Amino acid sequence: MNRIDAHEAITKAHHEEWARVVASLTRRFGDLDIAEEAAAEAFATAVQRWPADGVPPNPGAWLTTTANHRAIDRIRRESKRDDKHKEAQMVYDDDPPEPVGAIDDDRLRLIFTCCHPALAMETRVALTLRMVAGLTMPEIARAFLVAESAMGQRITRAKAKIKAARIPYRVPSAEDLPARVSGVLAVLFLVFNEGYLATGPGTDPVRHELTAEAIRLARLIRVLLPDDGEVAGLLALMLLTEARRPARVSAGGELVPLTEQDRGAWDADLIAEGHRLVRERLAAAAAGVAPGRYQILAAINAVHTSARDIRDTDWSQVLALYDQLVRLDPSPIVALNRAIAVAELDGPEVALAIVDRLAEALAGYHAYHATRADLLRRLGRSRESRAAYDRAIELAGNTAETAHLTRRRDQLR
Repeated sequence: MNRIDAHEAITKAHHEEWARVVASLTRRFGDLDIAEEAAAEAFATAVQRWPADGVPPNPGAWLTTTANHRAIDRIRRESKRDDKHKEAQMVYDDDPPEPVGAIDDDRLRLIFTCCHPALAMETRVALTLRMVAGLTMPEIARAFLVAESAMGQRITRAKAKIKAARIPYRVPSAEDLPARVSGVLAVLFLVFNEGYLATGPGTDPVRHELTAEAIRLARLIRVLLPDDGEVAGLLALMLLTEARRPARVSAGGELVPLTEQDRGAWDADLIAEGHRLVRERLAAAAAGVAPGRYQILAAINAVHTSARDIRDTDWSQVLALYDQLVRLDPSPIVALNRAIAVAELDGPEVALAIVDRLAEALAGYHAYHATRADLLRRLGRSRESRAAYDRAIELAGNTAETAHLTRRRDQLR
């Protein structure tokens, strides 16, 4: 086997097995630091050995076994070995037996551990992106629009707090689930977004293993909480977004915006499933149950995926839904997305005035500059549009998106 084949196998194994390895070690040793370090060492060993020895028949089992050996070696090296064994044992002693029929999935347990309410919301999300999704520090920092060093410190403190507070490694009890699920949904949403439009410059533009993992875990949580509207809403949002993935990137590796996508390439089964979930939530809303953020976002995507052609899009309905969403989530990113709908109804000049008011809040966000560039282009302000495209290209971390923005900029007169 050549080094290129081995490298591809290691990359694939990291995408598919990282969460399993970390979760398995966390369950055994009760320590996130040990689990993460041992998993990283196992993958480093694979980089050294697989090109020469060949890829093992079961890469996941090989990585888990190697990581276990590395974890045991580390514990033996520690001066307080007995204390560490005691800490690990206490995690298991405190855990009550799982009820009959409970979901037994180490990765789901790991998510709820990382999303414990003792941690700040952003810390929960960041820690889970690292421990469960295996994202690198630069990728997580980009997702939060913060410095890599600050993100590293945040994750280190979070792991220390989990250890100090002896946060148990288990799926919460039925009565605790509703209060704990919002943090988990935020995690899954960011994991999905990172997969749908990857930020890392060395990664594939679309990382299907991340979107698939986010959808898989959302389905598991829906089994746990079948009546939770936001769980259903997030799952519907993911399905309707994932349905468009086959048309998302061109054969030449360029991002294809929604307005230019081949709608015949969309996944009809995923759209049908997503629409069913949206209809269920609409029925609940009609009965007086107010929809949450994910349900509204799913409804917006349902409007887009219901149109056979971009010209058939019901932009009035999209704007009405964004008006509803901005009352729940008055964030600048929601306002930016709302402005896109405004442009379709009231014209680019009205939308540009809205976008320009977001300049300070979104100065480091590439989509802000890309949206502004497009509105300026439509207004015939080519010089300003080019400058905005230049800034968007500078900030964009996705190769497919960079290619799209570059082409649009170069089309300007």
